[in-house]
Amino acid sequence: MTGSPVFSTFGCRLNAFETETMRRLAEDSGLGDAVVVNTCAVTAEAVRSSKQAIRRLRRENPAALVVATGCAAQTEPEGFSAMPEVDHVIGNPEKMRAETWRRLAGAPGACERIRVGDVMQERHLPVRAVDGFGARSRAYLQVQNGCDHRCTFCIIPYGRGNSRSVAADAVVDQVARFVDRGYREVVLTGVDLTAWGADLPGCRRLGDLVQLVLDRVPGLPRLRLSSIDSVEADPALLDAMASEARFMPHLHLSLQSGDDMILKRMKRRHNRDDAVRFCEDVRRIRPGVVFGADIIAGFPTESDAMFENSMSLVEECGLTWLHVFPFSPRRGTPAARMPQVDRRIVKDRARRLRDLGDRQARAYLDAQVGGRQPVLVETRGTGRTEGFAEVVLDAEAVPGEVIEARIIGRDGRRLRASAAAPLPGARAAAA
Repeated sequence: MTGSPVFSTFGCRLNAFETETMRRLAEDSGLGDAVVVNTCAVTAEAVRSSKQAIRRLRRENPAALVVATGCAAQTEPEGFSAMPEVDHVIGNPEKMRAETWRRLAGAPGACERIRVGDVMQERHLPVRAVDGFGARSRAYLQVQNGCDHRCTFCIIPYGRGNSRSVAADAVVDQVARFVDRGYREVVLTGVDLTAWGADLPGCRRLGDLVQLVLDRVPGLPRLRLSSIDSVEADPALLDAMASEARFMPHLHLSLQSGDDMILKRMKRRHNRDDAVRFCEDVRRIRPGVVFGADIIAGFPTESDAMFENSMSLVEECGLTWLHVFPFSPRRGTPAARMPQVDRRIVKDRARRLRDLGDRQARAYLDAQVGGRQPVLVETRGTGRTEGFAEVVLDAEAVPGEVIEARIIGRDGRRLRASAAAPLPGARAAAA
């Protein structure tokens, strides 16, 4: 083959992380003219979007090898293999193995058309790392995959398998390598991140890992988490949030609803009071902490009053960054068999939640104007604050530096800032 593979990614940050790993595996294998679609299964709309992208990319690349992979390919391999546009369907574990990409790059027939194994049989998780997405200067490190819980709306455990953790020493070693290369921030990622350690010897928890990384890699200025389940936040994690300035004051929470009955029907492990109390407790030990959250609109049986409980939870918890999902029934999940809410109502509730989220974000950003904040420069003209607000700089800065910036205004959902000198000890990320 000639040319180089084209990748298209749907869904979560972990999928984006894995796309970068696949890109390297594909390049190392010598795979040439190919299109790889890393699909998402979280909603039916995500699956439809993935299939639409495959059809479009086939039209645009008629001679390319088309590969469907990711969670939707794992959970619905027959549906993707039935598409005439698809040459190969690759499962989630298989997509992360060098052998798969060597076979795809080999002679015709070297790789079976459907290469999807039983994800529930996966028991180990090797360390995998990406030095950032595109021009961004932070590094992402997958430390956990899979989920042992069975929320009634969620298909993801069947696409990712049971919970598996990367060994603590391997995590620390990889973070140290990132620092040696000049990276200023590392983001720990996973499907159920707060489940880290449950399958490893020694009964360690995520908080232990956070403290271990910060202790053994003193040169790391910023450590961030991708998303957590607040009910699983352990004491060591809260201790780190209270005492470690290098542990970023930004937590994205898997809340899903603000109504106790809906949470029960979702088979979640927390109630509304748990969520509010967690945010209050963290805000007390770390003033200025910024919260994001996932919330589902229109879960089966959700009444107007139940939905209003989710709306009010946003303000009671002081949430800033909202990820809103209109409920989508996934075949094979218990929620798909429950009494459904009218789709027009679901869409309207999702719109109202997003509008509220926009107001919350804008109010937070407005409150930052006039102050000074450390900003990690991602491109020459943009960066991120410790609370994960995007910043547009009024002058070029060096990607990878942490600078002190004066916040001078807001541009939509981004801050505008005047760049100042790098903070003491800051240095640029490796190119």
